[in-house]
Amino acid sequence: MQSNLSYLLLFCCFFFIKLSFSQDIPTKKKIVIPSIKKDTVIAKKTDSLGLAKRDSLLLKKTDTIKSDSIKPKETIEDIITHIAKDYTIQDAKNKTVTLYNEANITYTDIDLKAGIIIIDYKKNTLFAKGIKDSTGYSQRPVFRQGAQESEQDSLLYNFKSKRALIYGLKTQQGEMFTYGEKTKRVNDSTIYVRKIRFTTSDKDNPDYYITTNKAKLVPGKKIIVGTSNLVLADVPTPLFLPFAYFPMSETSVSGFLIPAFDTGSSTRGIGFQNGGYYFAINDYVDLTLLGDAYSNGSWGVRVSSNYNKRYKFNGTFSFNFENNINGIRGFDDFSRANNFNVRWSHNQDSKASPNSRFTASVNLGSSRFFRESLNQFNVSQSQNNTFNSSINYSKNFVGTPFNMAVTASHQQNTNTESIIMTLPSLTLNMNRIYPFAGKDGVKKNPIQKLGFNYNMQGQYLINTTDDEFFTSKMFETARAGMQHKTSTNTNIKAFRYFTLSPSANYEETWQFDYIQKNYDQTNNEVVTDTIRGFKSYREYNLGVSLSTNIYGDFSFSKGRLKAIRHTFRPTISYTYRPDFQDRYLEQVQQSADPLDVIDYTVFDNGIYGRPSGGLSNSIGISLNNVLEAKVAPKDPDSDEDDEKIMILNNLNFNTAYNIAADSLRWSNVTFSAGTRLFKDKLAVNLTGSLDPYQVNENGVRIDKFNPGIFRLSNANLTANYSISSKDFEKEDKNKSANQESRNGNGANNPPDTMGAQIDPTNRFGRQDANDVGGGTKETELYNSKIPWTLNLVYAATYRNNGVDPGEIGVHTLGFSGNIELSPKWKVGYSSGYDVKNGAFSFSRFNFTRDLDSWQFNFNWVPFGSNSSYTFFIGVKSSTLADLKWDKNKPPDRLLF
Repeated sequence: MQSNLSYLLLFCCFFFIKLSFSQDIPTKKKIVIPSIKKDTVIAKKTDSLGLAKRDSLLLKKTDTIKSDSIKPKETIEDIITHIAKDYTIQDAKNKTVTLYNEANITYTDIDLKAGIIIIDYKKNTLFAKGIKDSTGYSQRPVFRQGAQESEQDSLLYNFKSKRALIYGLKTQQGEMFTYGEKTKRVNDSTIYVRKIRFTTSDKDNPDYYITTNKAKLVPGKKIIVGTSNLVLADVPTPLFLPFAYFPMSETSVSGFLIPAFDTGSSTRGIGFQNGGYYFAINDYVDLTLLGDAYSNGSWGVRVSSNYNKRYKFNGTFSFNFENNINGIRGFDDFSRANNFNVRWSHNQDSKASPNSRFTASVNLGSSRFFRESLNQFNVSQSQNNTFNSSINYSKNFVGTPFNMAVTASHQQNTNTESIIMTLPSLTLNMNRIYPFAGKDGVKKNPIQKLGFNYNMQGQYLINTTDDEFFTSKMFETARAGMQHKTSTNTNIKAFRYFTLSPSANYEETWQFDYIQKNYDQTNNEVVTDTIRGFKSYREYNLGVSLSTNIYGDFSFSKGRLKAIRHTFRPTISYTYRPDFQDRYLEQVQQSADPLDVIDYTVFDNGIYGRPSGGLSNSIGISLNNVLEAKVAPKDPDSDEDDEKIMILNNLNFNTAYNIAADSLRWSNVTFSAGTRLFKDKLAVNLTGSLDPYQVNENGVRIDKFNPGIFRLSNANLTANYSISSKDFEKEDKNKSANQESRNGNGANNPPDTMGAQIDPTNRFGRQDANDVGGGTKETELYNSKIPWTLNLVYAATYRNNGVDPGEIGVHTLGFSGNIELSPKWKVGYSSGYDVKNGAFSFSRFNFTRDLDSWQFNFNWVPFGSNSSYTFFIGVKSSTLADLKWDKNKPPDRLLF
């Protein structure tokens, strides 16, 4: 950078010395100086600077070869321009050039701006400074080369020695701002600074900084400082460092991660957490290694990585392992547990491949990991009873109706410690095709509307537990199978208003393992053996349905309510399915009595179960209802259209009657209802089941109807409601316009109702220019808005077995939201109340404060088994991420 600047100054001096002016001529025009080219015909002139050295070869022998026709590289590589708003003075006597007011010199990627620029080609120096007037010191020199920019009070540069002295330096390297009182630039890559301040605050008066007497800067690479002190709000703190090193690379660099020390917040003693090393592997992937260690012998290790390739894919991966020890070795309360957790998230960019896609969302590990870990402060994870994982690959076969999906899934219950995995599940689908459609796909008659589809699914299913996870035992009970399904249907218009839809379905199941049961006379029990081999069975069913739509309109002549429409959709269907189970039934003796036998099939433990049993000859009935209203606008003279309002989204009833059954032919009547109220803010859903039959004293249904009415066997009610402060804001455009006019605010300068423009250093607040002066100003004593949100969730369940009185199973009210006490203060909360048990559920509070360059967070779980808190205050910038203080009190952990 400095070598280019020296060429610039040298050329300026050479240019100004050749100009002969009898007097100073003010100018405001931009002067463009073209590059100088040498004529190869003219004899070579003596170097004007007298710096050319004699070639040692000339002393020996004159070269007989003619001069090289290749021209030497030009010193000036581009056009040089300079401009000054007021005047440019060339003093031939003193050999100086002065540019005054908004002076600017540009050359290649170098741009120097200042109030005054003075070039002294006699001393080979350039001096740049600002202009001091009644308003203060303005037009400070700003030097820019490429992406690097610095601002200073004044600049003195010697283009012969290529060194510079800078006073009052202000520059930015990445996220770091540097302020220096006196700076010496040795060369392009080394700068020494006296009385320097470092900060990530972009304010003119930073809220914090690190100060030191001397420092060494390598632009774009690093900053090395001596003894430094942290200063908060211009108040020195007792925090000192003997030396410091700040990497300033614009790209990621590898380095150590400072651990957080634990002073004994748990029974595992003192220790440290999250200490390790960060590897910046390349522009696409990184790697972080972290570790924990405690005085009682507990330890943990974590590996995490982020990767991203534009227009291809991105994702994250993490592996956590902890060796947790409680108590003292040799005592009864001593316990040890090894827990792990693996997480992987992968997303493929839609631009990478339009016909195939690969995604992954993995969360698996020990069921007790989040309950026992001392380094997992997301306590909500401990309330989650399930882990789910899924790895998917899908592909569409272009030009065909087929598509394929391969999935590996995982479901884990942390309470029962049971794990179910499919490794993998293969699905092949054929979209519905119409082989009898007319030309150009026209489907007019029932034959042309006849469509076929096909589905194939295969699985390798593993059912295991935490103890057998990742051992050979987990594969001993694994099962495999495949199922094929195909169906066809069409529709026929019947009796003008009805739609008749016949259908047929066929299924074929393959299983690659089956069971065989034998009676063990010695132990008097039935022994089940799993045999590897191929078995299959087939099923089919036929059906037809008849449906229609009935509309009922009710009009009103008074009020805003114009009409109500009731849409009624009845459907009656018939299904026939033979008994496919009877032919596969086998019997096994289950006691010493040879006549005491039980039935079973070889498919009982298969993935898809045994064949369907019993003849099914049933009639299904379905009734769907939708209720809508039409409401006129509030203003009768308005041109707005009538508004449609959904009163009842759905009210559905479903039941079936099995003609072939010898008793209990009617199935339960299931119902569901849903609506949205208060401008769609309140969503209410109700589901349940009605049993038409009575039960005996043992709770078994008998073939006798309930007297008079169905018995409500179960019901579920849920309601969700969201409300915020914006819902109470009234729109009064005239009032807002008048208020803006009084306050002198327009659309681009809204009123400061949140106090965002108040100067915290002035206890009287900042005064705008419009507020200064005489006259009367209308004000309000208190005019503040506190934005807030509130989310409510209500849930209740009811069950009745017909013997005992009905009871409420779940009855809870949950709430969450946040409150913005000020533009920088935010409080978040989530909790709930168990109405049945009369106690609060899991509660959590979060307090956040934006401290400009710093961030403050406090998370608190006030009561319960997960009572804990985390406290953090630190610098936002990643450059000084280690400048922080965090404290936590984890919940009491128990090893089971």
